[in-house]
Amino acid sequence: MGDYESYMKGSPLEVKVITKRFGLANSTSIDVYLETDGYQALAKAFEMGPAAVISEVKNSGLRGRGGAGFNTGMKWSFVPKDTSKPKYIVCNADESEPGTCKDRPLMESDPHQLIEGIIIAGFAIGARQGYIYIRGEYRYLLDILDRAIAEAYGRGYLGRNILNSGFDFELATHTGAGAYECGEETALLNSLEGLRGYPRVKPPFPAVVGLYGCPTIVNNVETLCNVPAILRMGAEAYARLGTPKNGGTRLFCLSGHIRRPGVYELPMGFNLKRMIEEVGGGVPGGKALKAVIPGGSSCPVLAASEVDVAMDFESVARIGSMLGSGGVIIMDEDTCMVKALLRIEKFYAHESCGWCIPCREGTAWLKNLLQRFHDGGGTEQDPDTALDVSFNILGKTLCPLGDAAALPGISFIQKFRHEFEEHLKLGACPFERRAVAVT
Repeated sequence: MGDYESYMKGSPLEVKVITKRFGLANSTSIDVYLETDGYQALAKAFEMGPAAVISEVKNSGLRGRGGAGFNTGMKWSFVPKDTSKPKYIVCNADESEPGTCKDRPLMESDPHQLIEGIIIAGFAIGARQGYIYIRGEYRYLLDILDRAIAEAYGRGYLGRNILNSGFDFELATHTGAGAYECGEETALLNSLEGLRGYPRVKPPFPAVVGLYGCPTIVNNVETLCNVPAILRMGAEAYARLGTPKNGGTRLFCLSGHIRRPGVYELPMGFNLKRMIEEVGGGVPGGKALKAVIPGGSSCPVLAASEVDVAMDFESVARIGSMLGSGGVIIMDEDTCMVKALLRIEKFYAHESCGWCIPCREGTAWLKNLLQRFHDGGGTEQDPDTALDVSFNILGKTLCPLGDAAALPGISFIQKFRHEFEEHLKLGACPFERRAVAVT
C-alpha cells in the first residue's frame, strides 16, 4: 500500500487533531473547512488578544515540528514589540529531509488549516504579511494553496479588516528551486529575498533580524497547523495529549522495511516499538528488526535493542538520538549498514551549499571513502578516518547540514562497527554476496 493510501486509511491508534479532515470530500475547499470548525480559532484569537494567544501557545507545549523542537510560543515572544519595522511570518514548507513526508499531505488535503494558523501567528506577533515557502519539488501544491488563499480573501479571512477586527494580513506563496539547504531558516530567508540560499551567521536570529532585516518568525507547516486546534481546545487539553514539555500530537512518517508505511498522527511520547509493531504492522517477511532512524536521515541511528522508547524530544535525546522531523526509517536484518550510510552521505554531499569548508569538503570525503570501502577497496584505518572526519564537521558549520551528515556517520560506525570489519575481511559487501548466493 502506498503512502497516500496508508495515511488516508490510518490506524485505530491515531489521535486525529490536525488530520481529522483527511479523506473528506472536497477537503481543500473553504466550505468544508467552515463546516468542520474552520476559522473559529481565528475569531477566538481576536477576542483573546496577541499576548494571550502567545501565552496559550506557549502553555500548550507545542514545539517546532520541523526538527529543532523549540517551544513555539516562546519563539513568538522573542519578536520585539517596540520596533517600527514591519514584521513577517514565514511558513517553512521546504520539506526536504529524507524519510519525511508529513507537510505535503497537510497542504494537499487541508490548506485552510495552514492558512488559519499563519494568520493567527501573524496576529500574535503583529505581522501584516506572510509567506509560504514551498520546496521546488512540491510545485504542484501551489495550485492548491493559491486557490485556498483566494477563497480566504473572498470570504474576508485575508486582506483588510479581517472579521471586522481591525487586523490586516496579506499572504502569498513562493517556491524554491529544490535545495535541501533552504530548509534552514536563514538560507530560506535569503532565497525568499532573491539571494543565493546560503545560511546567515547567527546571532542575530530571525525573530529580531530576519526577512529584509525585519523581525520574522519562521515556523514549519505542521507547527502552524496545530495552532488553530490549540485555541479551540485550550492549552491544557492540547498539552494533555502528549507528555510533559511535549504537548499535542505528532505526524510520524513510517518508511523502509515496514508492512504499512505511511503518515500517522500519534500522541507525543508514543512508544517507538509499538509504533513499528502495532501501527506499522512490523517488519515484513518474518525478518528481524536491525535498526531505526527515528527522526529523518540526519538523526543518529538506533539499534533494534534501543527502540523501546517514548517518541518525545527528551526521551529520544537521552538515548543519543533526536526526534527530528518525525521521519521513522525502519531497516531489517538484511540491510547493509555501510551501504545505508553511504546513501545518506551521498545525499548530504550533493546538497551541501559549499559555504562552510568543513561541510563542503567533509561530506565529499565521507562519500568517497564509504564508496571505496563498500566497493571492496577499504583499509583498516577507514572507519576511524570516517569518524575523525565526522567529528571535525560536527559543530563547525553555520547551519545544521554539517551536523546532519556527521551524526549518522558517527552513530552508524560506532554501533555497527562489526559490519565495517566484515566488509574489510571479505573485501566485498557481505550482504550483496549473500543475495547473489540465494539467487
